[in-house]
Amino acid sequence: MAGIYIHVPFCASRCIYCGFYSTTRNDLRQRYVDAVCREMQLRQDYLKEPPRTIYIGGGTPSQLSSAQLQQLFRALDVSQAEEVTIECNPDDVTPALVATLAQLPVNRVSMGAQTFCDERLHFLRRRHTASQVVEAVSRLRDAGIHHVSIDLMYGFPGETLEEWHRDIDRALALGVEHLSAYALMYEEGTPLYRLLEQGQVQELDEELSLQMYSALIDRLCAAGYEHYEISNFATPGHRSRHNSSYWNQTPYLGLGAAAHSFDVASRQWNVDDVEAYISGVESGQLQIEREVLDRDTRYNDIVMTALRTCEGLDLDILSPDEQDYCLQQAQRFLSDGLLRTENRHLILTRRGLFVSNMVMSDLMRV
Repeated sequence: MAGIYIHVPFCASRCIYCGFYSTTRNDLRQRYVDAVCREMQLRQDYLKEPPRTIYIGGGTPSQLSSAQLQQLFRALDVSQAEEVTIECNPDDVTPALVATLAQLPVNRVSMGAQTFCDERLHFLRRRHTASQVVEAVSRLRDAGIHHVSIDLMYGFPGETLEEWHRDIDRALALGVEHLSAYALMYEEGTPLYRLLEQGQVQELDEELSLQMYSALIDRLCAAGYEHYEISNFATPGHRSRHNSSYWNQTPYLGLGAAAHSFDVASRQWNVDDVEAYISGVESGQLQIEREVLDRDTRYNDIVMTALRTCEGLDLDILSPDEQDYCLQQAQRFLSDGLLRTENRHLILTRRGLFVSNMVMSDLMRV
């Protein structure tokens, strides 16, 4: 099994929290799509088999025109693709876009709802309203797309637990098959981080943030969702297959500016500059950096990704000395009830989820 990720960096405007590579240079969209299609040809031998999952993310892929989306899919090999996802902004899910998606092999749509509070959406500089999320889900359903995922955020400055419960209520009322939820992050270099530095906003109390995360788990699991990864929930049969490939060491090819690739032996990433990316592809000289993974890095990657999942870390995929080291490091977490073992797997407990970064870092080799 292998996957393809295509990064579409174009945005009509930037959200204040976003740390992903993006640009508002929408005049470059056609040259960029041409370049991505050309990169597919130049790197056609990277994967040893046709992709089983395809994910078009961003940025805002729904900013591409119908013709540009169709061009991308003509270049893609979708013959064995089981899951084809595209990220959309809710306000972009117009009848015209939905009609385009219905003509393409897209069977999954992921939308950044973030919150159902219009005031907080304005604070984040999101372009959509809460009502547009509801309209978008309805339009996708009508078009026959029955695997819809939404992203939520919690931990806004001044947010209460009651307000977070209301957001969860609105999400559950939509009946979406998949939900990802993240605490609001203050990443250096973002406008949100500058507001924090200037004292114009304050981070939410850590204890309250943990209560919000706990409430999220309780509410979604009670509603029949499977908590299959630290930040991800799905109804039965609707896990994100593409994202799961990142957590189980499946090879994938990343296309576009700033996109990353992984072939088990190495990681590669394209230049994070859209004009430099386009120029490189047009000249036939891909601007790619590569890191060959040594034994310790491979071990650390496995620990960091596998422990994020509900199945946990399969000890039998580690070498004997790695197993010994891992179990030795894990002993205090097993004694403290932060980890448990099941069928030769190390799995974070409910309490362990709250301190997952600490547990993972202590199991890694420095």
